[in-house]
Amino acid sequence: MHIHILGICGTFMGSLAQLAKAQGHKVTGSDANVYPPMSTQLEAAGIELIQGFNPDQLDPIPDLVVIGNAMSRGNPVVEAVLNQGLPYTSGPQWLCDHLLQDKWVLAVAGTHGKTTTASMLTWVLEYAGMEPGYLIGGVPKNFATSARIGGSPFFVVEADEYDSAFFDKRSKFVHYRPRTVVLNNLEFDHADIFADLAAIQTQFHHLIRTVPGNGLIVVPDNEPALDEVLEKGCWTPLIRTSVTETSPQQDGGWQARLLSDDGSHFELWYDGQRAGAVSWSQTGLHNVRNGMAAAAAARNVGVTPEIAVEALSRFEGVKRRMECLGEAAGVRLYDDFAHHPTAIETTLSGLRASVGSDNIIALIEPRSNTMRMGMHKSQLAAATAKANHVLWLQPDDVSWSLQDVVDASESSAQLVGSVDEMINACLALAKSGSHVVVMSNGGFGGIHQKLLSRLQAIETEES
Repeated sequence: MHIHILGICGTFMGSLAQLAKAQGHKVTGSDANVYPPMSTQLEAAGIELIQGFNPDQLDPIPDLVVIGNAMSRGNPVVEAVLNQGLPYTSGPQWLCDHLLQDKWVLAVAGTHGKTTTASMLTWVLEYAGMEPGYLIGGVPKNFATSARIGGSPFFVVEADEYDSAFFDKRSKFVHYRPRTVVLNNLEFDHADIFADLAAIQTQFHHLIRTVPGNGLIVVPDNEPALDEVLEKGCWTPLIRTSVTETSPQQDGGWQARLLSDDGSHFELWYDGQRAGAVSWSQTGLHNVRNGMAAAAAARNVGVTPEIAVEALSRFEGVKRRMECLGEAAGVRLYDDFAHHPTAIETTLSGLRASVGSDNIIALIEPRSNTMRMGMHKSQLAAATAKANHVLWLQPDDVSWSLQDVVDASESSAQLVGSVDEMINACLALAKSGSHVVVMSNGGFGGIHQKLLSRLQAIETEES
């Protein structure tokens, strides 16, 4: 079958393309911007990429067109698909119809931590010898790519609440029919498609309705928005996770007892029994919760808590999730996929707990649709309290000024108008021993490599 994918360079659609290719299909695709790293992955897989959306790309006519959710009516190739009556579907529906039908699907959902938790879960299953398939919205460092078919019935999917396509406004995750579900957390996000938190909760309730009675839902304690969803109706056994600083309780759930303030060392307990201690390179209470949820989900398919502890201790992280890009001139540079005030806060809190009183500089681009709309602007200043210095980029096409965020900041904060200006301002603040965190869910004008190159030049001059 010849499958043509519109919007192929998105993380989800690009991963789906690789799965289709691995199944033996001829796969082509197009996007407005064809660029690395996804373009590199796709080309390495032998997938032909087309720049732009000229309808000529439909000649020869493909057997099926898979349309990404970034595509809309009025797009020339979308209009051509409709006018010619070509068969088409959404990415999540294709995944359901062509890959997940005979799989035990383990889905990871929530506002934060989906990519990391799905990566942890996949690695735990891999370490246990289960050869899982997976589709993750990022590249786990324990694996080479963001997706694979696998060699067993088990398939891990990052279950996104964003809509499926212009013709299907249901959340992606309602297509996956999971047997095991992790619900990490729930906050308001995606203001471009959801009116309020209640609208997102409705979609999460739709997900819960698809989980069979002999499945499992893993949910943390102290998440009121998720509890409200569950109160709408739940027909599947639940297991709770929690973090404690005292002796774990024998309540049948999963508990983590912190052995270090930064979350890099903790004990994992299940049903009142100690499974072992995890020592890893991850930091932050959120990652302790992520790891515990992954262990709980893995147990549902037969992985013992003790094996999960061993696997988590060997988890290497995910690209763009507090990924250390390098160190030069005594300055350590990190890349983090921050898209929400809570994500910013938890990342910086974890780093602060890890580095103590060291100088932390946060470079932030408000790039997600919700932040660009100004929906979270009242929370942004407080989210950066653990940093010593914060540099905010004012995008040209954002209608509201981030100066209010700067003025409300408890940390030293500054507004800049360009990437070059931000680099210069950062270098003035970044003395030896500093930690610089670049926070954006986009490319940020290549600031990562530009800044690292400047630091390396300074190091060369000083040596």
